[in-house]
This record gives sequence, structure tokens and C-alpha cells, in this order.
Amino acid sequence: MITIAGAGLAGLACAFELAQRGAAVTVYERGKTPGDSSVARFAGGMLAPWCERESAEEDVITLGSRAAGWWARITPVHRRGTLVVAPARDRAELTRFARRTTGHRGVDGAEIAGLEPALAGRFAQGLFFEQEAHLDPRRALRDLSATVQAMGVEIRYGSPAPARVTLDCTGMAAALPGLRPVRGEMAVLHCPEVEITRTLRLLHPRMPLYLVPRGDGFFMIGGTMIESSSGRGITLRSLSELLSAAFALHPGFAEASVAETGAGLRPAFADNLPRLTEQDGTLYLNGLYRHGFLLAPAMAEAAARRLLQETTDEDYRERRTA
Repeated sequence: MITIAGAGLAGLACAFELAQRGAAVTVYERGKTPGDSSVARFAGGMLAPWCERESAEEDVITLGSRAAGWWARITPVHRRGTLVVAPARDRAELTRFARRTTGHRGVDGAEIAGLEPALAGRFAQGLFFEQEAHLDPRRALRDLSATVQAMGVEIRYGSPAPARVTLDCTGMAAALPGLRPVRGEMAVLHCPEVEITRTLRLLHPRMPLYLVPRGDGFFMIGGTMIESSSGRGITLRSLSELLSAAFALHPGFAEASVAETGAGLRPAFADNLPRLTEQDGTLYLNGLYRHGFLLAPAMAEAAARRLLQETTDEDYRERRTA
């Protein structure tokens, strides 16, 4: 029997990979519902490894390039690509973003309007990352929980984990050296007047914005990365900057209502890459940082292989995370 502490994103992904291999798995979770206490509930759900390369290591592309296919077996994945734009005054930001990333093609104003008619006449140039996708994080957590339970995994919601478990996936609750919190803040807007169907990134030197459609006129917006141990809600400054950036993307967002705001502390190591670490007989999967939905599938596969002592001739993740 393999026991897992934490039924958040990492714990459930590991349970899935282990159950696929025939292992008996029990997961312990303090929260009472899927994702109840997981910082992943505040995530954008962007499966965007090529965009993330702008500020992340090449490893993010290596580990995340198959994430969309993995998630598509579990929950709806919207394969609409990512459109990156910038106001004319910030054209240099677009050039810099293009240099630091791959997997994109340049688009002009007419092509931008063809991809997203709501943006017609608003941006003269952009980058289109056609292979990227997005999902709804909260639905994905619910669907993943239901999937692993259908596979025979026992999830004990409302139950703290015993003192010793096989695998710890508790994020910032884990006592690991070098683990630090990176604060992320977001808001959900309801604006049925604006129709956007794919993830958008608005480049700005002070507040880069990402906007992810959630359907039925709802949009998740985010963009801040503040290193802090504070668990309080979103700050007024951050919310004001996010709303200003959304208005710059499309003036229709001036009529949006704010449906929800939130902030979460994302676990990260110094290099902002996840790790598998063994300590006192327990294996830890931690440090997913801002790339949880993107990197969890590959890291869960690596954790399952390690726990079940599987070996391959070429397993990048085992070398990197051991």
C-alpha cells in the first residue's frame, strides 16, 4: 500500500500514475472536498510551456510539452493556443518576448482580428503560440479526484495524514529545506459583453497580464508574482493594476463585475523547478511553483517510477529530480 499526504494537484496526479501501474493507493487530505485547500484552485490552468520559457528554464518545455495530452484523458482541455500582444508603446516588450521563446509565429493586426474578433483594431502585432492550451483548474481537480477514485484509489477527505507516509505532496506545509512561498494573486471577472476564446497575454514592463476564458462570460486574470509568506487576500494595488491591464486589453472590461479575488502561496525552490526529495524514509514531490498543471503530469510519472522502482534507459526526470 502506498500512502500519500495531500490530495491537491501533485498528490492526485501521483495517485493517478501509481494506480495506472496497478499500485494500491490511499490519499489523506485535510480538506473536505477536491481542491478545498490546494493553492492550485487559484491557478490560471495554462498549459503553455513555450510561453513560460520567457522566464523559466528549458526544463519547463521538456517536462511540460506533453501535459495537454495527459490532462485531455481526465478533463476538458481547450486547445486554442495563446495569443501574446502588447500596446504600441510597449512594442519592445513583444520583441524581447519573441527572442526568449520558441513555438510561436508572428501575427499582424488582421490575423489578430481573425483569431479574436473582439481585439480587431486594437493591436498591430502579436505572437501566436498555436500548440498551447488551457483548462479549468477547479474542474480539473474535481475530475482528477473522481478519475483516481474510479481507478480504485481511496481518498480520505477531512483526514490528516499519519505521521509516516510513502509520499508527501503537501506543498508549503512540508518541512523541506530551501522551500519558499511565492505569492500569486488573481481575480475572476464576469463580462459577457466581451467574447474571447483563448488565453491572452498582454505584455507590459510593470504588470504583464494573462487572461484565461472560463466560459459563460467569466475570465480569470492574473499576473503578479510576489515573494511573501503572507496568506492574506489580494492587495488593493495588485487588484487595481490587474483591472487596469484588463481595461488596456479591451475597454469592454470596464463594465465587468469582479466575481472573485484570491491569493495563494505557491511552493518553490531557488531554481523554480520541482523536485523529488527523499527525507527520513518519505519521498517528497514539491516545488511546482507557478507551473503546477503544466509540470505535475511529468513529475507524477517520475514519482511513480521511483516508488515502484521502475527504470528506463533514458529518464530525464529521474536524473534531474533525484
